[in-house]
Amino acid sequence: MKFTELGLNEHILRAIKDQGYDTPTPVQQKAIPVVLGGKDVLAGAQTGTGKTAGFTLPMLNLLASSPKPKGKRPVRGLILTPTRELASQVAQSVKDYGKYLPFKSTVIFGGVSINPQIHTLKNGVDIIIATPGRLLDLMNQKAVDLREVEFFVLDEADRMLDMGFIHDIKKILKVLPKKRQNLLFSATFSKEIKTLASGFLHNPALVEVARTNATSAQVEQIVYPVDKARKREMLTQLITENSWQQVLVFTRTKHGANRLCEQLGKDGITSAAIHGNKSQNARTKALSGFKEGKVRVLVATDIAARGIDIDQLSHVVNYELPNISEDYVHRIGRTGRAGNSGQAVSLVCVDEHEYLRNIESLTKNRIPKVQLKGFTPDPSIKAEPIQNGGGRRRGGGGGSRGGNGGSNRNNSRGGRSNAQRKQGQNSNGNSTRKPRSRASHRD
Repeated sequence: MKFTELGLNEHILRAIKDQGYDTPTPVQQKAIPVVLGGKDVLAGAQTGTGKTAGFTLPMLNLLASSPKPKGKRPVRGLILTPTRELASQVAQSVKDYGKYLPFKSTVIFGGVSINPQIHTLKNGVDIIIATPGRLLDLMNQKAVDLREVEFFVLDEADRMLDMGFIHDIKKILKVLPKKRQNLLFSATFSKEIKTLASGFLHNPALVEVARTNATSAQVEQIVYPVDKARKREMLTQLITENSWQQVLVFTRTKHGANRLCEQLGKDGITSAAIHGNKSQNARTKALSGFKEGKVRVLVATDIAARGIDIDQLSHVVNYELPNISEDYVHRIGRTGRAGNSGQAVSLVCVDEHEYLRNIESLTKNRIPKVQLKGFTPDPSIKAEPIQNGGGRRRGGGGGSRGGNGGSNRNNSRGGRSNAQRKQGQNSNGNSTRKPRSRASHRD
C-alpha cells in the first residue's frame, strides 16, 4: 500500500513526498483510514512504528476539509504529550506534514518563559501541541481558549498516567467541547489506560499492530553480566573497541547520568547528559549535539525514552536496568526504528537480576547473555537493594518512574506534583512514606 491510497489530500501527499516517504507503516495503514472516517480511535503499537504520523496526517486532512471558522483563528486541534522532547518532536511533524496547508501551530511546554507562548496564542493558532502542566497554567491565565477544539489527541497515554498527569488530563477534558473527535495513542495498554479511554472515547475503533509490550524484531538484544563497579570500564571498552559513534545510554538517576558523563570524559569519550535538572536550553543543546554527531554518547534518564527520534541510531545501552519493566521497551525502541536495525545492550550486575527476570517476563523474550572477556562477575558479591534516588529501596519490578523533571507539571513552579502527592514524596522527589510499586516521581 502507498500513501496515495489512503485518501489524503494532494497538499499532504506532497509534504509526505518531501519527507522521502512512500509507504505507510502498519499502524499508519490501519489508523489513518479509520480517523479519516471520523471515528474515535484507541491505538496501540510498539515504539518506533510511526504513531505520530498516524494521527497528524489524518488530523491535518480533516481540518483542511472542514469549513474554516469565521472571525479570530480558534484552536481546532489539541495534542497532549507527556514530555517536552516529545512535544517538540510532534510539533515538528505537524509543521512538516502541514507545510502546504494554511495552518498555524505552536508547541507549549514548561522550562521556558511563558510570555512568548501567551503572545503566540493571542495572535491565534489552529493547532496546539502541549504538555499538560504548562497548558493548565495558560488556561488558568485565560490565555488559551479550547472551546472550539475539533480534534483531540492524547499521545503516549501510558506515560501520561505513569507521570501522574491523570488529574491534569481530566481538567483539560472538562473544558473541551463535547462534540469532537478523540484519539488515544499508547505504546502499551493497561487496565488504567482502558479505564481512561472509556471516559472520553466514544465507540472507539481499536487499532493494534503488535502484541502489547512487544519489542521490535529489528533490535538485537544482548545482556553483558558485569560487576557494578566495573560497568563504566566495560562501557568504555565496548564503545572504543567496536567504534560505536552514536550511543544513547540510560541511567536510573540524574546524579548517575552526570557522574557517568564525567567518567566518560576522562576516558576521552565526548558525552552529554539530559535529564530533568537540566534547563530546557541545555537539554536542547545536548540533543542537537548528539544528533549532529558532535556528542558521541548521550546519557539520559527515562525522560528521553519517548522523546528522542534519531534516524538510524545504532546502539542503546542500559547502563542500569529500569525499575519499571515497560520502560525497557521504550528505551530500546529508540533504535531499530522505521525498519532500520539496531542493538540494545544491557550491563547487568547481580543487584539487577530480578529486574532482568521481570523484563523477560513482560516481553516474553529470553535475552541472550554474553560474557565479555576480562569482565567475569565476582561470584562472592551478593545482591544488595537498589537505591533509586532519595535513598528509596526497591525490589525488582517495582520502582520509580523516570519522569520529566519539571514535566510532572511541566513548568517552573515548585511544590509537589500530583504524582508526588499520590506517592508521598517531597518536592525533591524523596519519599516521605513507604512507596508503591509503580511510583511516579521526578527523574
